[in-house]
Amino acid sequence: MTGVLWALVAGFAVLDWYAVWRGSRGLERIAKPLTMVALLAAAVSMGAADTPSGRWLLAGLVLGLLGDVALLSDSEPRFLAGLSAFLLGHLAYVAAFLPVGPQSLVAALPGAVLVLLLVALVGRPVLRAAAAQGGPGLGAAVAAYMLVIGAMVVTGWGTARPLVAAGASVFMVSDAVLAHARFVRAWRPAHLLVMVTYHLGQVLIVLGLLR
Repeated sequence: MTGVLWALVAGFAVLDWYAVWRGSRGLERIAKPLTMVALLAAAVSMGAADTPSGRWLLAGLVLGLLGDVALLSDSEPRFLAGLSAFLLGHLAYVAAFLPVGPQSLVAALPGAVLVLLLVALVGRPVLRAAAAQGGPGLGAAVAAYMLVIGAMVVTGWGTARPLVAAGASVFMVSDAVLAHARFVRAWRPAHLLVMVTYHLGQVLIVLGLLR
């Protein structure tokens, strides 16, 4: 059964990528949430509901699903709703990661370096542009989101599990591309890159925690 569910995850993800590339919003509205629903089912089938860490993982996936649905619209209220859902989702992942692995400075340090590097390259122009477009409130919301996803990446590396560390890092790249495309400069392939890295990050986190 687990194998069938993972096949559905792959199938719906590829269908969503195709929809994004073709600009088919109708197909995307179906394939995007179904990818996360299938991933949730796959995580449950692997025993996620049996441990506190696994249950926090499921909470993060549910919040990711809610964020996906919110971001099916480009309006600012839906964007803020999606931002809030993903912020809470990253906090759930932090709670899932903390009981796992050594959480030592040595294990977490590469994640901290990656976060600082991405903030320097992408975070600063995104914050300036967000504050210019939406005022101090939006700028503060984006800054809070960056802080939370940075904590998620650092604690992901702190698990000392390569798949979790890779998944958290790829997830951060997905959010960085999304923020840069929305606030700094839009470019056509960005949406596809966001979705490919987002799905890959989520899958790696699930596999890293549950295998």
